[in-house]
Amino acid sequence: MTIETLRFQSPTKGWLSFKELLSAIRGYMDEDPRREYKIIVGTDSSARRDTALTTALIVHRVGRGAIYFLLKSRVKHFSVLRDRIFDEAMTSIMLAQELRSGLREVIPETFSWDGNEIHVDIGEGGPTKDLIEAITGMIRGYQFIPVIKPYAFGAFSVADRHTG
Repeated sequence: MTIETLRFQSPTKGWLSFKELLSAIRGYMDEDPRREYKIIVGTDSSARRDTALTTALIVHRVGRGAIYFLLKSRVKHFSVLRDRIFDEAMTSIMLAQELRSGLREVIPETFSWDGNEIHVDIGEGGPTKDLIEAITGMIRGYQFIPVIKPYAFGAFSVADRHTG
């Protein structure tokens, strides 16, 4: 499956192609072009035997709200938590890379990827604590800022709300 064939869901705009998604992001940024914007990508999954992943793409107008879009991935089977968490992180990274390329084409003059984040559903106080170093290192390797619980709302709040 290629990025051009994916369909993104917006609570306000309905189903969007990747090109339509980029246009919607551009339109949102054009509403208040002097503001700082941050792109946040986070993926969460159901903790069932067969797992559906939901990725949230959040466009945060710093200090003035946000919009978000969802991407549902196919059902997969994970036998261990580690595999599921790594897949969640890679799903977010791959979408963020596509967004980085696509947004450079539609808003090259105003947008910087400095400060844009990948939110992962891991934290210091649970069964994922041993994965923090590996996952955050992988995200940094792709030139994104890793954010973990309790600050990773893109994964554990927005994406989680739509997983199921």
